[in-house]
Order: sequence, then C-alpha cells, then structure tokens
Amino acid sequence: MKNKLPDSFYNLISMAGAVIAAITFSLIIILAIVTTILDRGNAYFGLIIYMILPGVMIFGLILIPIGMYFEKKKSEENKGKLPIINLNTPQHRNATAIFLFGTAILLFASAIGGYEAFHFSESDQFCGEICHEVMKPEYTAYQTSAHARVGCAECHVGSGADWFVKAKITGLYQVYAVMANTYERPIPTPIKNLRPARETCEQCHWPEKFYSSTMRKEIHYLSDEKNTRWDINLTVKVGAESSAKSLSEGSHWHISPNTKVEYISTDEKRQEIPWVRYTNLETGEITVYDGDDSIDPDSLGNYEIRTMDCMDCHNRPSHNYRPPAVFINEALARGDVSPELPEIKSLTMELLGEEYPTTDSAMAAIRNGILEFYSEDYEDIFEEQKELIEKSIVGVQNAFNQNIFPEMKVRWDYYPNNIGHFEFDGCFRCHDSYHESEEGKVISNDCNQCHVINAQGPADSLQVAKFGEPLEFRHPVDIDEMWKESLCTDCHTGLNP
Repeated sequence: MKNKLPDSFYNLISMAGAVIAAITFSLIIILAIVTTILDRGNAYFGLIIYMILPGVMIFGLILIPIGMYFEKKKSEENKGKLPIINLNTPQHRNATAIFLFGTAILLFASAIGGYEAFHFSESDQFCGEICHEVMKPEYTAYQTSAHARVGCAECHVGSGADWFVKAKITGLYQVYAVMANTYERPIPTPIKNLRPARETCEQCHWPEKFYSSTMRKEIHYLSDEKNTRWDINLTVKVGAESSAKSLSEGSHWHISPNTKVEYISTDEKRQEIPWVRYTNLETGEITVYDGDDSIDPDSLGNYEIRTMDCMDCHNRPSHNYRPPAVFINEALARGDVSPELPEIKSLTMELLGEEYPTTDSAMAAIRNGILEFYSEDYEDIFEEQKELIEKSIVGVQNAFNQNIFPEMKVRWDYYPNNIGHFEFDGCFRCHDSYHESEEGKVISNDCNQCHVINAQGPADSLQVAKFGEPLEFRHPVDIDEMWKESLCTDCHTGLNP
C-alpha cells in the first residue's frame, strides 16, 4: 500500500511525536469541556490544562520535523539538499493539507488557550493554591480581609503590559525557589520593587474621594478571672470633620495632592524613622524633622529617601496576621470562645505565646492545655460545662489557624502592622514628640490629633463624654500616669489585653 504522507514521516521519532501531540490535544479539549460543563475544577486542573499539557503537545509537534530531518539524512541521495515540497505528488499534497489545517486549528486553540492561560496565571487560585505551603499564610489571611473580592493581581501587578512582564519574570525565580526548597521562612517584607501604591491602591481609593471622620468601637477583654469586658468608642480622624474639606486634615492628609511627606528609614522593615521632610506643594515651604538619632545632612545621599504612600501605614491591607490579644478578643466578642469560662483570656494568651513546630502540635497543645487547666483548677466547671469548654477549644484553634502558621514560621510579631500604635509603633515611628525641626516644630503624639475617645470602660458602666468634649484615655489597669510617659509597645506585645 502506498504511503499517504512523505516517506520521511514514517520513523519512530516523528510518529511518536504525532501520537503525543494528538493525545495531549484531545486531553486538553476533553478536560476543558468537562470543567466548563460541570463548573468544577481547581488550581491544579488549570495548571494541567493551560500550562503542562500544551507544553507536552508542543514537544510532540517539534518531534515530527526532527524525526523527518534525521530520516532524510539517512538517504545518500538527499545529503546536503534542502527539503522539496512538490504539490504534484499525493504525499506532499496530503502533508501540506494536514499542516495547513493543523496550523489553523492550533492557532485557534492557542488563541483560546493563551487567553485562558493568561487569566489563570492572574487568578487568586493560581497565586494562593499552586504553591500551597508557601502561600498558605498569605492566602488564608487574604480570604478574611477587606480585599477578599479584589484579585491578587490587581494589587500585586496592576494594569499594563510592562508590570505584567516584570511580574512573570520575577515569578520565574519564585518557581525555582519553591522547586529547590530555597525560599525563606517566613517570606521577608517589605516586598522589593513593589509597584507604587498610587498606581494600584488609588485605582479604587483615589485621594480626592477619601471620607470624613469615622466612628469605631473596640471590645477588649482583660486577663482577669472574670474576663472583664472593656469597651472604647472612638471618632477616628481619617479625614476632616466634613467630607467637603477633603484631605485638608486627618490621617489621610499625609498623601494629599498638595502634600509631600518623605522619610528615611534605617532598618529593613521601615520601623526606625529618624528623618522626615514635609513639603507644602502649594507654597513650596519645606520643613525637616530630625528624631533622636539624627542624620547628618551631608550623608543624606547614602540613604534612600522614600515618599510616603498608602503602604507606609496600610502595610498589611490584605495579609494581616493579628496578635493573639486581638483575635481572641474578637473570638470572645463573637461567642466562639466563651467569656463565661474563668481566666480563659489569660489562659489562651499563655498557650498562644508558645512557638510550635507544626500546626498539629499547636492544636494538640491548645486542647490539652485548656482541658488540663479546667480539670485541675475548676473541677466543677470541667464537669458541668464540658460542651462550653469544647466549643471554646475549637474557637481558639480556628482563630489560631487563621493567624499563625508554624510551618512557615509566620506570626504576628514578624510582620509589623503600621496602622495604629498598640502592638507596633506604627504612627509613633514619626509621631513621638521627639522629631523636631530647626524652627522648633514638633511632630506631636497628642492622642486627640488622630482620634477622640467618646466612651470607655466596662460595658455595664461606660464613661461617656459630653458632646464635643473628648475623654482623656483611661487605662483599663491602674498604672497611674505611666501610659503618658511611654509607648504602648513598651508593654503590649500582642499577648496583653
């Protein structure tokens, strides 16, 4: 029987390539149809359909001309001659028709596959689930954040081809680091070469549309036997009293279009800020503030002068690992952990202050620690409130799993959160009353500059301010005037109420 294709096609390499290409192309089509019709799939399906299988198919297609080339070389009469396409012969016509038809199909499929591959590589599942162990902390925190419905790529990449290409090039090393198991635990921050927040954050949070002051209520539980509840109601000055005044005052004044705030940080995590420069862009007025560790003006060129943007305060907008004092307060307020159990707040702080090698060991330690404590110190409660104790154990374990990740060594104390000044210096990095200009101007740490206390105290006996008159802060535990003389972070480590 006469061959329907050129004789050079009939060799082991070319035929194997054709079989590989045909099978993988069929698998791509079948899997794509199945996942579309059933509307089911995961990150690994996408990885297989749009990245791995197309690579295998292309490999098979490349084998076909390679095999034909080596088969041609075997013939003495074809040595040194270029391939000849003669459409007058049936074999060449068939091969040409198959090539043109196959190319058209391949280009069409590649267009669809390339589009799907692009969107898959930008998806949250790709970012959070492919490198499961590495990205588990970030992906878990992201899913419970205010930005849970904002795609990872919208913040980490943004729009435009240039940053897309940069992200993919950077991603190549990240893939290598995961495969070679050379990545750091935990992942260090701040991220190098992160796209400016003005090109990402401000696509939604544009400066001219920031809002006026907001009300905030915080619920705390003290580490005493009764888990005493302590409430604080605040007016937080994120903007001016009226939204009509835009960014003329309030904390968002720092990134006003009429304002430029620059600073120098002397540590990797930008927690030590000895030098600040303020420029009024309307008048051209410039004021330089030096902290305790002042920098010689002649040596400024040795430091990076960074212009303040959203990320200098909102540095954990979607990946915030909350301290135990915070997430247990929230669990107590929700009822996931029962405040009726005596000393549950102080007990959980002790258990969560330990560093555990694995999540499993942490789960066991939490369970055993709570059961042992109540069985020894509160026998009657242990016997009568077993259901309440069990519910609280699960509540503490769930809160732990959302904020602490032993395998990646991720804890709240490794990643500073610069919003506020409770567990980390945050605002007090600059607002410490020690940053002073040559003219004697000081960056104040006056509490009422950023927020006003409207009510505070035990939930059943709140101290309430008169209208327009802020309350002076009252520390829940009597420490006299010490809170005025030191920073919150001198005592609060994330394990205090």
